[in-house]
Amino acid sequence: MKSLTHILTIFLILSLSVSTTFSQEKTPVKTTSKSLKDSVSVKGTTDSVRVKRDSTIIGKDSTKNKGGLQAEVSIIARDSQRTEVDKNISHLYRGAKVKYQDFELSADYIRLDRNKKQIFASGIIDHNGKYVGRPIVMTGAESPKTVDSLLYDYEKQEGNTYGIMTDVEGGYIQAKVVRKNIYDEMSLYHGLYSTCNLPEPHTHFGIFLSKGIVTKNQIIAGPSYLVLQNIPLKFIGFPFAFFPKPDKRSSGFLFPSFGEDYTRGFAMRDIGWYLAFNDYWDSEVRGSLYSKGSWEASINTRYTVNYKYNGGFNIRYASTKAGVEGTDNYGTNKDFNVTWNHTQRQEANPGTSFSANVNFGTGSYFQNTGVNGTNNFNDITKNNMSSSISYGRVYADGKVNFTSTLSHRQDMNKGDIQLQLPNFSLNVSSFNPFDSKERVGEQKWFQRINVGYSLQGTNTLNTNESRIFRKETLKEFTNGFQHNIPISLSLNASHFQFNTSVNYTERWYLQSTRQRMENTKEGYVPAKDTVQGFKRAYDYSVSTGVSTKIYGMYPKIGKIQAIRHVITPSVNLNYRPDFSDSKYGFYKKYVDQYGMLNQYSIFQDNVYGSPSAGKSMGIGFSVDNNIEAKVKSKSDTTDGGFKKIPILQGLSFSGNYNFVADSMKLSPISFSGRTAVFGEKININFNGTLDPYAIDQAGQRYNKYMFSDGKLARLTNFGLSFDYSFNPKASKNRNNNIDSLRNQMGANMTPEQAQALSRISADPNAFVNFNIPWNLAGSFSFQYSKPGHVSTITSTVNIHGDFSLTPKWKVTFNSGYDLKAKEISLTQFNIYRDLHCWDMAIGWTPFGRYQSYNITIRAKSSILQDLKLSKRNSSGGSYF
Repeated sequence: MKSLTHILTIFLILSLSVSTTFSQEKTPVKTTSKSLKDSVSVKGTTDSVRVKRDSTIIGKDSTKNKGGLQAEVSIIARDSQRTEVDKNISHLYRGAKVKYQDFELSADYIRLDRNKKQIFASGIIDHNGKYVGRPIVMTGAESPKTVDSLLYDYEKQEGNTYGIMTDVEGGYIQAKVVRKNIYDEMSLYHGLYSTCNLPEPHTHFGIFLSKGIVTKNQIIAGPSYLVLQNIPLKFIGFPFAFFPKPDKRSSGFLFPSFGEDYTRGFAMRDIGWYLAFNDYWDSEVRGSLYSKGSWEASINTRYTVNYKYNGGFNIRYASTKAGVEGTDNYGTNKDFNVTWNHTQRQEANPGTSFSANVNFGTGSYFQNTGVNGTNNFNDITKNNMSSSISYGRVYADGKVNFTSTLSHRQDMNKGDIQLQLPNFSLNVSSFNPFDSKERVGEQKWFQRINVGYSLQGTNTLNTNESRIFRKETLKEFTNGFQHNIPISLSLNASHFQFNTSVNYTERWYLQSTRQRMENTKEGYVPAKDTVQGFKRAYDYSVSTGVSTKIYGMYPKIGKIQAIRHVITPSVNLNYRPDFSDSKYGFYKKYVDQYGMLNQYSIFQDNVYGSPSAGKSMGIGFSVDNNIEAKVKSKSDTTDGGFKKIPILQGLSFSGNYNFVADSMKLSPISFSGRTAVFGEKININFNGTLDPYAIDQAGQRYNKYMFSDGKLARLTNFGLSFDYSFNPKASKNRNNNIDSLRNQMGANMTPEQAQALSRISADPNAFVNFNIPWNLAGSFSFQYSKPGHVSTITSTVNIHGDFSLTPKWKVTFNSGYDLKAKEISLTQFNIYRDLHCWDMAIGWTPFGRYQSYNITIRAKSSILQDLKLSKRNSSGGSYF
């Protein structure tokens, strides 16, 4: 088992850490009473010296080893020091420290016997009867080791350590007695590995070694056995054992979890094998079996190269039995899911970037498997999957930027897939072609002319997941290139800003379409042909406009000192030719089965579309509004003790009037805005569209203004959304903890740490903070649409939160309600119990398709995440 292999490896690390601790004392410490007398204030008789309490005493001894090197021994006692001059013994109390070179020993009691060349350190019994102030040994850059007591002969370089405890890779090592000799060999007596940092672990899983010898390359142990919850399992033991001392990860068995699924039966989940190939990559092969015939398999591989890149991929396959055996709806669902992520460090290849975030598979994988039995809310309810593999490079000192992307988007409900293999872009930073580097003074008007350039290319396929692997699907790829050259000029005059722009776009395609009527048995029907061959399409437009700002102030109203209103109107004249004219060749005509003449674009099915039909020459207009109030604030002393409160932000209206259109010259008026209430804790966003034209009985727009009937316009679309957290400190604390965890782990995080961090970042319920007593958050979204006579309304309310029953019990929940469908969305409750070095979690989905419960007890130690006791009962894919 992988975890047991780790446990055995821990003892090897202990041998190195403890041996290093003593090896720093190879030079005998030799001090004199004279040096102590010179550094302390002496009171008392000639055979003993007592120092005044509650003062810090610092002594320095000159030490000379056999090689003639000089070193100092620093002696510190925060409380008191007593010296027996005739015996040459010093006693240090409370916060005592002895430091020699890079070796440092601190304890509440230290005895230095210069005649016997011995140092003894221990804790003391306080007034509550507790053993406190245990010795702490620090050597070099190693982590501190806590012991009950130690006795060390610095001349013979031998000593015993009693009750040692140190943390190693997420676990804790304890041993009653550790003895080291001059040959760097170490003897252990009653060694214990635990996941608990208490001197007497109350919860424990590990290996007990009655005694053993640790050398540089091996461990030779006597009787050894497993211990679970302080219960010795001596029947799982060895009378004699020999263990090599590995310096790398090793392969091992992955322990499964057991449970029951409503539709798939009893389950044995995630049994497998861990493969540690080397220090750069490893894999997990896992499988799950169900008593009713369903099964799942996965392979999860991770890789990393320090300071260059890291990533991993996961391939999952599931065969799920559905329906009732013996009925027509009984069958087997075959599903798969593939994920891959890759991150490259910027310093590995400056100027070049490469990243990957891939997630694709069958749309029913998460629903049919219940996300591998976890019933994760976010995965079950998501409606789409997407992937992206990106490469980028910067040229010409950052002035030219090239990016290329392979991407995929998948609608999991409809099964529609869009592939872009590849999609690239080349962007050149805008520049002033008529400006001079040697220019002195301000720019002239023609030197302000700004020119840019961009090139996009794509190869796109739109299909369904049932057809994606067919040979004929490859012929459905569409591709093209698009060049864009924007030219602009901006000038300021007094309170007005003038903007003029010319935009030229050219598209290159390798195919175009032709529409015709085909004579069939049923009569003439429309037909479409794809014509291969290079075709180019272009268009251009010209626009010039002016904008300004208007400021308004409203008088004082009650506690409101002032209200400021800023209006930003803008007007522009725009022109675009009619590219459906026959002289361009972009549009063609055909007579349909009803004898009607129809016009179409030969580029209408291409990836970058077609130049627009119809001449356009009109006026575009927009008005933006910002309203804010200034009130007197007692808490905010900045800005003269006034506080600014936003009332309405970004309230904008925009539209266009086309002079040359045949009818309905005025476009629909779109509007949007936002505001904040309750001390800016709730942000409200809204948007909509107003149609100035009336509709007939069939719901079609026609050339008649609504105001002729006494109405301003028709509201065709409106959206409103807001969210609020009643305890903003909760989300802020969670984000800070995730950032702190990521910084502590760094780039060399273990696979277990990376997996835990990913789970916490993706699932709010995966992070349980017992320091936040409560949190309650909710959101609301509303959407209204009425393009004709029929309206559509969608409205949902979501709520999630948590609260602490006690400092060690936490309850979390999430739910929602669809106001349109009048039903409750997926609802989950979770109860967490902090068991110090273990966690207990109880999850419950009370109703719906994924009705289930599970109980999990798991070790907190990162290297023992596979040690879990789990009980599940879920409804799987049942319907009610």
